[in-house]
Amino acid sequence: MTSIVRKSSISPRNCWIKLDINGHSALLDVDKYELMRQVRVDARDLRILDPILAYPSAILGREEVIVLNLEHIKAIITAKEVFLLDPTDEDVVPVVRELQRRLFIIDTNQEDGQNNSSLEVEVDEDDDSPFEFRALEIFLEAICSFLDARVADLEMDTYPTLDELTTMISGRNLDKIRKLKNKITRLTARVQKVREEIEHLMDDEEDMADLYLSRKLVSALSPKSHSGASSPNTKSKSVATYLRDENDVDEIEMLLEAYYMQIDGTLDRLYTLRGYIDDTEDYMNIQIDNHRNQLIQLELFLNSGELSLAFYSVVTGILGMNIKYSWQIKHDYMFKWVCIFTAIASISMFLIIVGQARKKGLV
Repeated sequence: MTSIVRKSSISPRNCWIKLDINGHSALLDVDKYELMRQVRVDARDLRILDPILAYPSAILGREEVIVLNLEHIKAIITAKEVFLLDPTDEDVVPVVRELQRRLFIIDTNQEDGQNNSSLEVEVDEDDDSPFEFRALEIFLEAICSFLDARVADLEMDTYPTLDELTTMISGRNLDKIRKLKNKITRLTARVQKVREEIEHLMDDEEDMADLYLSRKLVSALSPKSHSGASSPNTKSKSVATYLRDENDVDEIEMLLEAYYMQIDGTLDRLYTLRGYIDDTEDYMNIQIDNHRNQLIQLELFLNSGELSLAFYSVVTGILGMNIKYSWQIKHDYMFKWVCIFTAIASISMFLIIVGQARKKGLV
């Protein structure tokens, strides 16, 4: 297995790993012009692989290549080779290992002295899928697993925070939820783009037919293929295997459908997570509305008591003024009873207001 170590002088934009159908791999330092000479690919297709430009996810089938841009996986697939950009990236290294472990066709007539136990290659001998489909399957599996892992990380962060928020509404928890919602929104857009790209391919049979690179290659070489011997480094497949009806896209459609269902499940988990956040926010709003209603009820009680006390204060204030009236002579005891009756009237006024509020359902 080739050790993947990028020299510091190599730019990530020019660092590619090349893996061919026979199990050979090499680390390349090539710019886009050199790559265009090695692989028949247009400059506009290479542009979507530029990590600086940050193009959205895309799977493009061309005459001789498949251009793949899925998040961090940026690759060019031919009928016999795979070119993968920046293989030393921490997210791309597992993809390279999977390619080295599962992609290649191993020649069973290797020399006895050659030790290949360290490769740990797992090749399904019954798998007669074309090379480009096996490479595409590894890339789709890798991106689906990557996005699924990101969703799992979000779930581990979100659910405990939401449960804590329902018990205690604080600025710290609200800020955490805001950041998590932003992450969920961005991740949902990324997952939707991958899902839409796969769905777009499944809806167009011509686009799916463009992904059959081996079939197009064998079709172009079919006059020579009947007379020549098959290569010892490839599986023994008859030309008829590739020369089926050009409209027969069942194999690639089944492949895309499997990963479409997987990415769709990931998207459903994100929708469920977002719905859980929305439900928690609705619960918080209900709690806030309930507290607001309690404050309004308290304010009503306070205003009613204030009105009653104001009535009592007015009466007692008038009678308590230091002004002599003729009717006060020999009737000083009346002030006491006036205060008592005024207090009773104030309390009655308070009870009447509260009773009317209860009757109308305000408290």
